[in-house]
Amino acid sequence: MITRALLLATSAMLVMPHGAAAQTVDAAGASQQGVLVFTPDFFASSSPNTALDMIGRLPGFGLDSGDNDTRGFAGAAGNVLIDGDRPATKSEELDSVLRRISADSVERIELIRGGAPGIDMQGRAVIANVVLKRTVQIERVVELNSYLYPDGYLGPLLKGSWSRREGDDQLEASFSASSDRTGQTATGYRRRFDAAGNVTQDADLDLWDRYRNVEATVGWQGRVGGGKLRITGVGGWFETANTIDTRIVSGAGSDELSTGDFSSVEGEVGANWSRPLGQRAEIELIGLQTYETEDSLSGSRNAGGRSDFGSDATAGESIARAVLRFRPNDRWAWEGGGEAAYNFLDSTTTYAEDGVPVPLPSASVKVEELRGEAFGQATWRPDPRLTVEAALRVEVSDIRQSGDSDLSRTFVYPKPRLQLTWTPIANQQVRLRLEREVGQLDFEDFVASADVDLNQVEGGNPELEPEKSWIVEAVYERRFWGEGVLTLTASHREWEDIVDVIPLVGGFEAVGNIGSGTSDFQQIQLALPLDRFGLPNARFNGRYSWDQSSVIDPLTGETRRFSGQLANGCGVSFDQDLRGGRWSYGGHHGCNVDDSLQYRIREVRRTETDPDLTFFVQWKPRPELTLRFDAGNASDLERRRTRFVYAGPRDSSPLAFREDRGTRQGPFVFLQARRTF
Repeated sequence: MITRALLLATSAMLVMPHGAAAQTVDAAGASQQGVLVFTPDFFASSSPNTALDMIGRLPGFGLDSGDNDTRGFAGAAGNVLIDGDRPATKSEELDSVLRRISADSVERIELIRGGAPGIDMQGRAVIANVVLKRTVQIERVVELNSYLYPDGYLGPLLKGSWSRREGDDQLEASFSASSDRTGQTATGYRRRFDAAGNVTQDADLDLWDRYRNVEATVGWQGRVGGGKLRITGVGGWFETANTIDTRIVSGAGSDELSTGDFSSVEGEVGANWSRPLGQRAEIELIGLQTYETEDSLSGSRNAGGRSDFGSDATAGESIARAVLRFRPNDRWAWEGGGEAAYNFLDSTTTYAEDGVPVPLPSASVKVEELRGEAFGQATWRPDPRLTVEAALRVEVSDIRQSGDSDLSRTFVYPKPRLQLTWTPIANQQVRLRLEREVGQLDFEDFVASADVDLNQVEGGNPELEPEKSWIVEAVYERRFWGEGVLTLTASHREWEDIVDVIPLVGGFEAVGNIGSGTSDFQQIQLALPLDRFGLPNARFNGRYSWDQSSVIDPLTGETRRFSGQLANGCGVSFDQDLRGGRWSYGGHHGCNVDDSLQYRIREVRRTETDPDLTFFVQWKPRPELTLRFDAGNASDLERRRTRFVYAGPRDSSPLAFREDRGTRQGPFVFLQARRTF
């Protein structure tokens, strides 16, 4: 029904008169060359607290914080800039950076579609640029928050920040501390069936977890050497513990207790310096250093014995990046530069059964990568309605492994990209993209790992290669009714060296490459203002997507979908601002069951998650005070996992048993009190 409603709305928008659609440009004050400008007046009805709140109100735009786990700087960028620059940090999430900027400090937000002179698009087609006021702004914020659960448990979250901004001079600091639990605190069941479908075991599950987290950030920005220098420091500590208590109700087997403990300490220092070189050129230099230590222990106990797995790891990253931008005229823009990065992971793992050590493939390994990348980009605007962007990145990576396996490999990957943005009229835009993308190897896949809850151990794979793909993507965007946006997306990928699970000698399995494949993606997104339906300052947002893929299974030789891929995605939300933003309310619904299959050597896993349902009410009794109530997991969703476990490799062995598991976390409440000074 949701799909039908979205398709009907799409048809209506496609035939809408141009005059209605043109209101987007007028309401947002759009500038030339595909840049829509949103001033504070646009957000006045919702009375936002932070720049993050304002980003959330941009019609047709969704925040993407980027991938902080990506090695290097180029592929980790989010889709929001601050004064034309990306934050000089990878450890801190982009939403945390935006949350520290008050709405009163924002001069305007530019929504850049298809590129703009002097803006680093980070390889994206659409990006938001938060432009701050140049006047003195001093902000002090304290948040007292807590999660509240039906069993009476409280999960407190404390946040505080201070900042002073005056033009390019900035000084800021923030602190957060939390102690809470996740969806891994739940109750449920586990049932096992033989190959004929007869119940052989029925068990109750009691899952428990707790985590504690502390994080602090400091930042300074000022004028140095004729340019702007920003230095950021981030430090954090994280600790979590969990148990899974399995109690047999009927059938064969004995009670079992699985435990896990994990802790990490990480730190990061980053610097970004940029300065103009004349009227039409700019240079930017970036440096970043991170370091992290991790310790984990996990175990499983039952009447038949015990198993224990432990790991200790240290990891770090050093990055240096330089970019030179040159714009000879209003029609051409050039960009070039390079990046060098050194990464390492030094990990030792141990595994024992009933106290007897079991040798693992690649149990003690140090992985080091020295990576360099050169890049160049040309942007051509032959017409105000057309932008052509051509880019080439060439990556050279030297990966060395030492310890249980000694190996050195060198990869060279060219990554070209061509993007066309066509705006035939102000309210409509078409974006086309052709690009070769190369994934990054996860260093942890080189090292042995275990899931003691499932009695499974994975070996490390030193022969792993990154997966690569060519993507062709088309996006159509139509804006209407001031805040309305309809976006249609379709893409096709040709894959090489797909990463999945492969068998190893000795009966183990590991992450490895399984060959080539294809995938297709389609999505419809609708942002619909409801003023014309009698609901002023109300908005409906809907999204529905389809995913198809094809790869040859390395065991059976049959065609199947990629492991872990969802066939469909769906989400709808509604919110309304009342009395100039003093009151706000809304909700979100997932509207479909997440359903995916994972293919391993001796089993196939199916995971399903019911759609989530959340509500919120927000009240601002005074401009400096915000009180918010969130009802999370109001539908009390169930997470289900079905395992089809075979007696050996699933292509040549009979089914040994089927295991059904279901857990429910239960609803919860989130209370927030935010005060500015």
